[in-house]
Amino acid sequence: MCNLYNITTSQEAIRQWTGALRDLLGNLEPSIDIYPNLFAPVVRNAQDGTRELAKLRWGMPTPLERAKGNADSGTANIRHPHYSHWQQYVGVANRCVVPVTSFAEPSPTLGDKDPETGGIQRNYWFALSEDRPLFFFAGLWTRWQGVRKVKEGPGDHELYGFMTTKPNALIAPIHEKAMPVILTTREEIETWLTAPWTEAKRLQRTAAVDALMIVDKPATQIKVPLQAPAQGSLL
Repeated sequence: MCNLYNITTSQEAIRQWTGALRDLLGNLEPSIDIYPNLFAPVVRNAQDGTRELAKLRWGMPTPLERAKGNADSGTANIRHPHYSHWQQYVGVANRCVVPVTSFAEPSPTLGDKDPETGGIQRNYWFALSEDRPLFFFAGLWTRWQGVRKVKEGPGDHELYGFMTTKPNALIAPIHEKAMPVILTTREEIETWLTAPWTEAKRLQRTAAVDALMIVDKPATQIKVPLQAPAQGSLL
């Protein structure tokens, strides 16, 4: 489950890649780490049909059967869109793409912790290449009323999360359960933002192992394959 990613790019690059005509983002920092419950840019289709770049909060509404306490901190990753809770969000009006340049998965090696961060587990970072070019996660978004943090109280929110799928052979040794659904071409972005769900859901597939590479890793390393057959299963 991806709970940390980085964006090191420009708003203009995001607009050009996605065809966004309206920019509601404000100023995008040159490089930002995004964690659940923080605000980050997404590209979506607005109610008037205009494609826009906006800032939403990471974490979709949690299914009622899994919600705990008086606040809902959100569900960051969506693995099973066929579940009834998620079916209300899979239409074009609730799809978005999430700009990314790299994402992290914590090291599975016990004790692989960083003393400089108070003992937080060290991360493996993945990107398309060493240059960390722009790509996108396939996301969902919604408006929601409720409590994200008890100290904030109830409010109106715009929330997003992104799809995950079976990990490829590069990621599986580090995180065996899932990897984000990545979009790396303009055609894939268009399909995700405009196609009927019967077509768009085909993008929830495992990325080929050579689609990504490890660009940063802990000193204590586990063995990962240098090359493996492409995987394309759907969940």
